[in-house]
Amino acid sequence: MALDLETREQLISSVRRFVSERLVPLEDKVARDDLVPDDVVRDLRELGLFGMSIPAEYGGLGLTMEEEVLVCFELGQTSPAFRSVIGTNVGIGSQGVVMFGRDDQKREWLPKLASGEAIASFCLTEPGAGSDAASLRTTAIRQGDHYVVNGTKRYITNANKASVFTLMARTDPGNKGAGGISAFFVPSNLKGITIGKPERKMGQQGAHICDVVFEDCRVPASCLLGTEGQGFRISMQVLDRGRLHISAVCVGVAERLIHDAAKYALEREQFGQKIAEFQLIQAMLADSKTESYAARCMVLDAARKRDAGESVTMEAACAKYFASEMVGRVADRAVQIHGGAGYVSDYGVERFYRDVRIFRIYEGTSQVQQLVIARNLLKSLG
Repeated sequence: MALDLETREQLISSVRRFVSERLVPLEDKVARDDLVPDDVVRDLRELGLFGMSIPAEYGGLGLTMEEEVLVCFELGQTSPAFRSVIGTNVGIGSQGVVMFGRDDQKREWLPKLASGEAIASFCLTEPGAGSDAASLRTTAIRQGDHYVVNGTKRYITNANKASVFTLMARTDPGNKGAGGISAFFVPSNLKGITIGKPERKMGQQGAHICDVVFEDCRVPASCLLGTEGQGFRISMQVLDRGRLHISAVCVGVAERLIHDAAKYALEREQFGQKIAEFQLIQAMLADSKTESYAARCMVLDAARKRDAGESVTMEAACAKYFASEMVGRVADRAVQIHGGAGYVSDYGVERFYRDVRIFRIYEGTSQVQQLVIARNLLKSLG
């Protein structure tokens, strides 16, 4: 159920104030230390942001998709590393059990995820299976009341903090396609699970990704989500929501970059005048604002359709494709407007330029979004 207008505005205002007063001043420190401070995590918990998408009956905020993207527009106004702290609980880590979990699974895990007491991660990508998710090789073989899981998952966000994994594994080795894949909600403390060290990354310092290795890990059959063979369907439905979430973050980051670039242009002087007065600088600002506005409209339209019960697989892919590519162009223009200053770390645009590059890769690459869009378009006409 949607929040009443006053409550929604109070939530958005609180997040906006928290971002500007609490998070923005810490951006450089988080990038240097590669760590989001514990007191910031505590504040995120107190705001209820870990439980944005978790139903109110389990202690979450139970936001609609539209409300969630409105909050993400605000969270995007600072370093994406902060959003990543809550991102997997809000999206791909938790939504499998929200959508497909049994009542006992929901009762056990959703209150912990909503409060931030537990962190959930999403284990789909493998060394040999990224965009081609249906080719994953991790196996889960039924033995009595357990599944024996073997395989390696790669680039798993928040894995080093996770209490539970939404795991995709092949339960039918004879079926090499999507139909052989099942989903599990697996506690991270089971014997046979090893977490790799955090990867060194181009950007988003403070947000960690690691390998997760399963070696003869005995997973109780009660951890199965849905039924055997539903795993690929579950992952795709989870990603629809996740793609809209990321699209909204891209919009927020773009708006922050436009603000910073415009402010710099009003301060920097060349040839005896503010560079904001030069038409080619104005053109870059205008292009950036136009594209960010278009992305904002796309995200809100898709979110409202999803809230109305419509299938938005194509719309979510359109929004994610456009918004993630858009923020890359905006970041590039912001660096250009800053000139040499944009290439050094004294200004945040250098950091954001690196941070936003991942948006075109995770939750499905731009090329995967193009395929999803084209296939759904052709299917609708067939």
